[in-house]
Amino acid sequence: MSIRRLPPHLINRIAAGEVVERPAAALKELVENAIDAGATQITISLVGGGIDRIEVSDDGCGMSPPEMALALERHATSKLPDEAIEAVTTLGFRGEALPSIASVARVTIDSRVRGSDGWRRTVDNGELIEECPAAIPPGTRVRVEGLFEKVPARRKFLRSPRSEFAACVDTVKRLAMARPDIGFSLEHDGRRALQVPSGEIGPDRVAALTDRALADASVGLDFEREGLRLTGVAGLPTFNRGVADHQYLFVNGRPVKDRLLAGAVRGAYADMLARDRHAVVALFLDVPPTEVDVNVHPAKTEVRFRDPAIVRGMIVSGLRRALDEAGHGRAPLTSTAALGAWSSEPASMQTWPTQPPQQRLWEQRQAFAAPPQARTEVAEDPAPAANAYPMGVARGQIAKTYIVAEAEDGLVLVDQHAAHERLVLERMRRALETGEVASQALLIPEVVELEETACDRLEARILDLAGFGLDLERFGPAAMLVRATPAVLGAGDIKGLVTDLADELAAHGEALSLKERIDAVAGTMACHGSVRAGRLLSVSEMNALLREMEVTPHSGQCNHGRPTWVKLAHGDIEKLFGRK
Repeated sequence: MSIRRLPPHLINRIAAGEVVERPAAALKELVENAIDAGATQITISLVGGGIDRIEVSDDGCGMSPPEMALALERHATSKLPDEAIEAVTTLGFRGEALPSIASVARVTIDSRVRGSDGWRRTVDNGELIEECPAAIPPGTRVRVEGLFEKVPARRKFLRSPRSEFAACVDTVKRLAMARPDIGFSLEHDGRRALQVPSGEIGPDRVAALTDRALADASVGLDFEREGLRLTGVAGLPTFNRGVADHQYLFVNGRPVKDRLLAGAVRGAYADMLARDRHAVVALFLDVPPTEVDVNVHPAKTEVRFRDPAIVRGMIVSGLRRALDEAGHGRAPLTSTAALGAWSSEPASMQTWPTQPPQQRLWEQRQAFAAPPQARTEVAEDPAPAANAYPMGVARGQIAKTYIVAEAEDGLVLVDQHAAHERLVLERMRRALETGEVASQALLIPEVVELEETACDRLEARILDLAGFGLDLERFGPAAMLVRATPAVLGAGDIKGLVTDLADELAAHGEALSLKERIDAVAGTMACHGSVRAGRLLSVSEMNALLREMEVTPHSGQCNHGRPTWVKLAHGDIEKLFGRK
């Protein structure tokens, strides 16, 4: 087949395939144009998830009739004042957006410049069908109807209206986070779906667009390094989600879904979340335009950094520092949910409807020589004052698993295994930083049998593991010999520890940096060296654990992102007994 020039209508449809694959993509282009026009309020209306209609109105600078004609031509833009495409500072060089959309839908543009009359221009699948005056306040209104209606091969690939609407909402949320100085309103099928005023900044803006509880379960970020600045909101590890849809990343105010940035977030939370859980973050990275290329993707959803190592390192260290400053904090327990889990009537009284509760309880009491004292040990010294410590003082232990402590502002319950797991990990980290990881030699070296491939992985990391105090040696094709273990772990399940380490190396391999691999190994070791559920602790041991939690970073969550403690405030306790 000979080479030929493509007709303009086909060129536009090809361009549409690059940037307008679904209603959310078209909506993104229209809203970004409104933002670049200097709008302070953007109103969006959708019908049928955006498939049937998308309408975006703004109070920006507007367009004159000649400018409207140019806006519907390919490679025409107001966002590139000269030929320096790499220095674009608006939301992008999108000369093809409007003509691309107009080539696969019916597009009507009403616009008015302040001090002038309004004008309307309508294009139906690439053909101009109307041009006339329009009554409109200063600004621009763009209506897109019947997306891909005349391109059935493309339309059949669209999802249900509900799914397309969800994608549109996500797009608007990301743009609204990036521009807190602009108010956004979204309506779907005549129902208000989103309303955020202008002026909200920081955690309040992010929480309004994601989850109101995030405001009390997050920390702020503001770091600068080598001309780069990182700001935003990072959710505490205990405030996590099952999918990564609640990670919002921005580069120079542009929403992006970049693998480098997503990987940096995952690395920062590596030892604080389970593998199937994801952090909630909104990160804003500002870099000089010469240090980032925003034109590597047609839809501008990905970027390329001149020095990706600096960017990744800044995100990981910035998130780590912010989470370190949170101390032993964790996501607050919802009072309503906590109260709902408590019963105001003992189970024994609920299951005997034919017998008076008082009589039944009296009969039960007679079976005991004396009522139980419910103390773990005899108190020889007066208990310390509860108001002297943030985590309170130990009053007892439940099910040999949970520590009950009294604090000045309520009742604290601590999961002893989860808490100690975090403490052991942080001890190992400090020891690794100072190069003082002590090992404990085994009286009789232990042989651990594994698959040959698992032994190969461990053998390749013998020197790294020796830095943790674990002395391994290959013992034949399918076994490892353990001569020493980290002293901080004490005596434990050596076979389980070595097996889990082999699994960690298989799961991550070379995908993680050395620092991340070290954290993964340290987390596995800490899990094996922590106090297990089912162990009876003395009051002094419980108080020692509480005191260490108060001064240990990230002690509010275990290495897998689960909370290590919860609190029932005095007010909630009073509600249980009808005092409030």
